[in-house]
Amino acid sequence: MHIPDGVLPTAVCLGGYATAGAAAWFSLRKISRQENPREGMPKASLLTAAFLVASWIHIPIPPASVHLMLNGLLGVVLGYYAFPAILIGLFFQAIMFQHGGLTTLGVNATVIGVPALLAFYLFRLRNILGRENRVLTGLFGFLAGGGGIALAAVAAFFILVTTIPAHLDVEAEQASIYALTLAHIPVMILEGVFTAVVAVFLQRVKPELLEG
Repeated sequence: MHIPDGVLPTAVCLGGYATAGAAAWFSLRKISRQENPREGMPKASLLTAAFLVASWIHIPIPPASVHLMLNGLLGVVLGYYAFPAILIGLFFQAIMFQHGGLTTLGVNATVIGVPALLAFYLFRLRNILGRENRVLTGLFGFLAGGGGIALAAVAAFFILVTTIPAHLDVEAEQASIYALTLAHIPVMILEGVFTAVVAVFLQRVKPELLEG
């Protein structure tokens, strides 16, 4: 899911920075309009650290291995803080662990962060049916957690498939990308279940932590 340096054309990398900048501006604008914008910062800092660490929990799924991402969970708990948190987490992953890259930081932030915002909006739909219902909270938590991974995987798949360099074996590269994308299905289910459990737990003990 983290696209490294040297894989994407320059135009795509620049486009990624443009979309990431727009998403960051949108998120920060929404945050600044809140009654107390600083109130969510401790929570955002904690989950940024969790996002940073989650990339090291690898799950072997032949023919590759995938890792937890938690973008759906960040959307559910952080709301508009999710995109800045993911952007910062990706930056530190790139400079500290060479996980991802700096030239592709904008693309990676867009691929992972925008689905987090969409997961936030999806989780908010539970308000229509009854936000106090724990079953609905778990259901929408699962959809948000799994949907965050699914949208990110589809976005990464589309970007990688459409930018394969001509000098490479296109069929072999496409087969690898297909396999890596399908390998995220178990992770999608796992993160959906985890997000649902966390959402139901928070609703029971501290419902104000749920941005939905």
